[in-house]
Amino acid sequence: MRVNHNALKLENNYLFSEVGRRLAAFQKENPDRKLLKCSIGDVTRPLPRIITDAMNSAVEEMGRAETFRGYGAEQGESFLREAIANYYSKRGIQIDPVDIFISDGAKSDLGNMCDLFDADNTVLLPNPVYPVYYDTNVMAGRRVVFLDGSKENGFLPMPDESVKADIIYLCSPNNPTGAVYNRSQLTAWVQYAIDQGAVLLFDAAYESYICDPTLPHSIYEIAGAEQCAIEINSLSKMAGFTGVRCGWSVVPRALQLDGASLHDMWFRRMSTKYNGTSYIIQRAAEKVFSAEGQAAVHEDIAYYMENARILKAALTKAGIWSTGGENAPYVWVQAPDGLGSWEFFDKLLHTYAIAGTPGAGFGTAGEGYLRFSSFGTRETVEAAAALLETL
Repeated sequence: MRVNHNALKLENNYLFSEVGRRLAAFQKENPDRKLLKCSIGDVTRPLPRIITDAMNSAVEEMGRAETFRGYGAEQGESFLREAIANYYSKRGIQIDPVDIFISDGAKSDLGNMCDLFDADNTVLLPNPVYPVYYDTNVMAGRRVVFLDGSKENGFLPMPDESVKADIIYLCSPNNPTGAVYNRSQLTAWVQYAIDQGAVLLFDAAYESYICDPTLPHSIYEIAGAEQCAIEINSLSKMAGFTGVRCGWSVVPRALQLDGASLHDMWFRRMSTKYNGTSYIIQRAAEKVFSAEGQAAVHEDIAYYMENARILKAALTKAGIWSTGGENAPYVWVQAPDGLGSWEFFDKLLHTYAIAGTPGAGFGTAGEGYLRFSSFGTRETVEAAAALLETL
């Protein structure tokens, strides 16, 4: 018997687990100090009533013989896939519900997509970026190469024709930097993927936070993307489903690589390894895409974006450089005085009881930076901002 030795190549502590461990230790040592959490990207607003009402109604259905449901479709119920297709159509994007797969969240899909690809593929990642992209491919034994983001390129690295890639991950708006690719930049990425014969995995989990009407919300706003791209999205941040769990992936039937249909492969994978998202959750998700549901969730999105504005204003007043926050719920902060990411994290924690997330945990290009999340309560954000102004 042998274990997967690729999994042993990972660092012992996952970034967010390590942050949580340090915060717990601080709180244990300082039980009387209020911790101002602007670190982990977990939502704090309750689910809108229209969504919980839909959940309750579905629960009642499950308690009556005439409306009880057992196993559902592994791909997701048609009513939800049609609602998501309609959501795209309002942006002028035509997605067939057949190409939509419902899951328990973007993180799962991003990791599970690895099942479709051979280990002998080169993965291209922007740096810094969400750690799951890197960790899941290391566990699968793939070679990973990076394109570095920086202040100079707006933390939006562009294709390098000298780099050969088979699997490309993009996150826009980006976690952790909050940077968003514009239409011409995404066009260049789509063309690069087509030229390389590569698949582009596009993480759009934060697209609902984009405020600038000129910025694309979906990779399928770009001509030719259906030939090379899979889009992954989630209701975690759009609708506060972090504890409810529901997301989706779009795998177009037009996407044919290495003589195979990735749509058919993903359908087979889901049928084999996934028994489907709960009917109760899917009924709640359906309501998110109604007119009333969209109005409700965008009230919460506006709340979080105001939190981001408050944090950025405080940093600007303190003379500290930051980016993000205008079209994403994350503010990316350059550590002052040449501090490293974890040094800045510790200074904020132990001096001000403010918790951020060290940028180094998102990749080498994140060293010297820290991510603030705007998903806290207004009370927490305002208290943290008042202290940040004094830095």
